[in-house]
Amino acid sequence: MKKVKLDQEEQEILDAYDFDEFESVMTDERKKLIEQAAVATFKKDKRINIRLSGRDLSAIQRRALEEGIPYQTLVASILHKYVSGSLHDVIANKGN
Repeated sequence: MKKVKLDQEEQEILDAYDFDEFESVMTDERKKLIEQAAVATFKKDKRINIRLSGRDLSAIQRRALEEGIPYQTLVASILHKYVSGSLHDVIANKGN
């Protein structure tokens, strides 16, 4: 296995971790907020029907197989990323 070369700061962090010098600052309130956000993110409470070309559906199913996830999950993930702003249409923004 290839050994990763660390800079001084990275090595100090790794050493501190190895010597259990890290302490969690997670409060109960912060943990509760994170848990609520996670539940809301993965809550699937609506159903849609969509018509796709056979070619697009096959491509989505193939990509999902490569990722090891169900194709419906992949479609939901793509839509979520797009509406949350973390997925952008490269072709549409090419002129900008």
